[in-house]
Amino acid sequence: MEKTFKEHCADYLDYLSTTRNLSDNSIRAYTHDLELYAEFLDKEALDFIDPGSRKVRSFVGMLGHKKLKESSINRVISSIKSFYKYCIRYDILKVNPFAHIRSISNSRKIPDVLSFLEIKKMIDITNNSFSGIRDRVILELLYSTGCRVSELTGLKIRDIDLEKRMALVRGKGDKARWVFLTKGTAEELAIYMPLRIRYLSKLGKIEDGSLLLNKKGGNLSSRGVRYIINKYILAIGVNKHVSPHTFRHTFATHMLNNGAGIRIVQEMLGHSSIATTQVYTHVGIDRLKDVYRMAHPHGQ
Repeated sequence: MEKTFKEHCADYLDYLSTTRNLSDNSIRAYTHDLELYAEFLDKEALDFIDPGSRKVRSFVGMLGHKKLKESSINRVISSIKSFYKYCIRYDILKVNPFAHIRSISNSRKIPDVLSFLEIKKMIDITNNSFSGIRDRVILELLYSTGCRVSELTGLKIRDIDLEKRMALVRGKGDKARWVFLTKGTAEELAIYMPLRIRYLSKLGKIEDGSLLLNKKGGNLSSRGVRYIINKYILAIGVNKHVSPHTFRHTFATHMLNNGAGIRIVQEMLGHSSIATTQVYTHVGIDRLKDVYRMAHPHGQ
């Protein structure tokens, strides 16, 4: 008996998890995208093997009517294309109905960034309780390394090398890379790590190696990090949309503004494509203008 579309999707998601070793977040995104397509196929009574080019374009148009962001629409298209490529590779079908569907024009929004002073204000208002010191470590790590929030919450004690001022983070597809710690970040970690052991002992919790702890002594979640950042953003009165990812934008922006090459920043951020890193190059315009005004005879 032939498998249904949903059964093939389940096999594909299992392949992404076990063979491709994608993160839980990535699997959730693929699941969401394929469920959108499954709903469309059911509603239109279509066979996934050959839905027809007009219906495929109709599906993409439907995504636009849902008022999804351009990046979200492109992700859905990419997810379904990848599913069909998998089907062709494993002889489930011969033709990819999405092969000629192009990503829509993406007018990329320039990400918000924080100033060094705004980050300093956040760090300065943390207190010296266990949670305050932990919060300082979170803010320092995000700005020092430019890591993703999932990479931050996935850090283990064994991943931190205070002597070399480095940390080993695991990014998308479980790819590991070394990131660097500023002197201040290393100092805060040196204060926090012994306190962390005492905190676990006080709660009677068994050590599991997680670097960042929540109030109950478990591993701090990404949602917990977002809550902590929002608390400090409100406290210093910053009128920007700030998330853990804003620190990643800020890290990249400040690195490029201070002369780091884009390839170096790409490596530090763990981007597989330099095109992803290039969104940050807009910030160099202001720096170039300053240099131009100083160096060009008629620049003043």
